[in-house]
Amino acid sequence: MSDTLTLNTATTRRPRLAFLGLGWIGRNRMEAIAAEEIAEIVAVSDPSAEAMNEAASVASDAERCDGLEELLATKPDGVVIASPSALHAEQTIAALNAGAAVFCQKPLGRTEAEARACIDAARAADLLLAADLSYRHAAAFLALREAVEAGELGPVHALDLTFHNAYGPDKPWFRDRALSGGGCLIDLGAHLLDMAAWALGSHDLRCTSAHLYAGGQRLTGDAVADAVEDYAAATLETPEGGVIRIACSWNLPAGRDAVIGVDAFGTQGGFSVRNENGSFYDFSAHRHHGTQSEQRVAPPDAWGGRAAAHWARRLAEGERFDPDCESLAELAAAIDAVYARAAT
Repeated sequence: MSDTLTLNTATTRRPRLAFLGLGWIGRNRMEAIAAEEIAEIVAVSDPSAEAMNEAASVASDAERCDGLEELLATKPDGVVIASPSALHAEQTIAALNAGAAVFCQKPLGRTEAEARACIDAARAADLLLAADLSYRHAAAFLALREAVEAGELGPVHALDLTFHNAYGPDKPWFRDRALSGGGCLIDLGAHLLDMAAWALGSHDLRCTSAHLYAGGQRLTGDAVADAVEDYAAATLETPEGGVIRIACSWNLPAGRDAVIGVDAFGTQGGFSVRNENGSFYDFSAHRHHGTQSEQRVAPPDAWGGRAAAHWARRLAEGERFDPDCESLAELAAAIDAVYARAAT
């Protein structure tokens, strides 16, 4: 599956889209799709009247609906889901069964089983399913993947990934294990594990060590399944023998808003991606040759809504079920494996 898609206007029609969840992320994805005029926004739903009113500034003609059932009654071609994590799998499956393609916020499911149930429903309905793994569409991370694919670095044997967020989630459900599926690992670490597998083209990552903490206290045994971690560190291996180390956290006193980075090392060179000045959005990319370094990408780069717009373009082109969405189950399996390892 390519990371960019040029819309062939001679063979497409504007799909009718519905949006479930209109918080900051849901509204941002709506704005990204609306800006490119690649779809018609026909219905919106959110428990917040304020969010519904703000959405009207983007899609004034969209029907206001009370929940997913009313959204699906408008017969959309696709549904964009940005609701709490505990609802993702159930709502995704309901939309697919009703004949609508789905673009869902990550995680697609709180567990591998939930993610696979979504994929099975998409396969059975032959409908396009994607999750908002947005960093795949940032120029700096694309440059990393392209360097690996081109063989510039030689065989990559080590990958270090970091995502520390100086803030915690602003919604209470994030800190309820049953609702969120976990803490910073499933929230931020999901992006890191996806970036590792996606950049390297690897499958079936195996976790060899994992440490989770909440309030500075180590979580083990049953506490892993009950508590919500705010710091996670893990080591995983690829089937090819490469090592991946990740670290992520909420509320870490790192002296800036965020610390986000990727370092890849191969036999022929290295590659790094860094966030600039603590930003969540501005990234630079550098290719390393021994002690020398060359910049490949510099900010700005407005990448936040590209994943949603990419899905909408594919839907407009008439794409159906994509077997590559199996990677969403592999990602969930890797997260499950880290939690399981930490518990032991």
